[in-house]
Amino acid sequence: MSAPHIPNLLSMSRGGGGLRGRRGRGGPRLPPAAEGHSDGSSRFHDKAIQGTDSDAAVSRYSAVSLGYLDDQFAQYFVNGQATRRLPIINRGTYTRTTALDTLVDAFISCPKSSPQTPTRQIISLGAGTDTRYFRLRAQNKHHNVLYHEFDFPTVIASKFRIIDSNKSVLLGDETLFEKAPSPADHGAETMPEWGLERNIDGQKESRYICHPLDLRDLTKTASLGSFDGLRCGIPTLIISECCLCYLNVNVAHDVVKWFADRIPDLGIALYEPIGTEDSFGQMMVSNLAARGVVMPTVREYKTLGDQRERLSQLGFGDGQEAKDVERVWQEWVSAEEKERVDGLEGLDEVEEWVMLAKHYGLVWGWRGVGFECWKGLSG
Repeated sequence: MSAPHIPNLLSMSRGGGGLRGRRGRGGPRLPPAAEGHSDGSSRFHDKAIQGTDSDAAVSRYSAVSLGYLDDQFAQYFVNGQATRRLPIINRGTYTRTTALDTLVDAFISCPKSSPQTPTRQIISLGAGTDTRYFRLRAQNKHHNVLYHEFDFPTVIASKFRIIDSNKSVLLGDETLFEKAPSPADHGAETMPEWGLERNIDGQKESRYICHPLDLRDLTKTASLGSFDGLRCGIPTLIISECCLCYLNVNVAHDVVKWFADRIPDLGIALYEPIGTEDSFGQMMVSNLAARGVVMPTVREYKTLGDQRERLSQLGFGDGQEAKDVERVWQEWVSAEEKERVDGLEGLDEVEEWVMLAKHYGLVWGWRGVGFECWKGLSG
């Protein structure tokens, strides 16, 4: 579940009916579905959320095809026609990917607390078509990482079919495996977990495991052991790239708390919209609501300060840091890299870029060991 691009961004930013023409505290109200969902509207909302991942896959491939990002796997996860996005969207895709890559790379490169493997664990919530594990493997960074993905069963099944259909490219030296879950753990109708494994000296070793689960049902699960390969005794990073923002605020809190209650050494990285009280933010929310997409958490956590306090309340007491995407671009992208990116297409809409980038935030927090390399990233 990933955030979609902002439709008609540039046309909304100009003219009397655009963002610059909207002043004051007024703005479009969310439709009734924003306040709560009946069973029918909830299913519709779920479909709309899953559709945002298709948008994200197209945006990712657009950025890759134009040279913003290096991702040889992105093309295999585009469903339908590949579309070239606007330069402002390509830069946004580049920056959000760079932001999360920076945190992930720092996490997995911290001095190892034990010679045993795996020594790091990543849990990606609402991963959808994300290719991060495959990119880590291509960069030879995956050997000491146990990588988990959680998403709707239909999304996990679709990803399985894509990988199964492109084995020669996506498997590398690994093979696909499936494991039927215990009905007592997940329910009789739950789809199999699956992942990638390789043979090391006659022993099968799994590094990538996908768990088909509606996250709203996570708290019904008793233990980490209900999920294949999930461990509590190693430093673990939770990634939510526009995932938890689609859940009810209390449910989103309980999902993180479920992991926090079971894993002592834990970090989290959130990428979510912020600043929805101004006219631009209201237009973002209205745009998404018109597609049936609602983000309950944006009303609760309106600022980066709110997001940091959120992590504090969830027990990430060793540190909480936050940047908007504009600061990520300015502080985490080198001058040389900025020049390279600027030369790919050019960006005439600088003011619009700054406005958009200030309405998305990267927030990260941690507790316990394994996150020492994060301490120097606040800038």
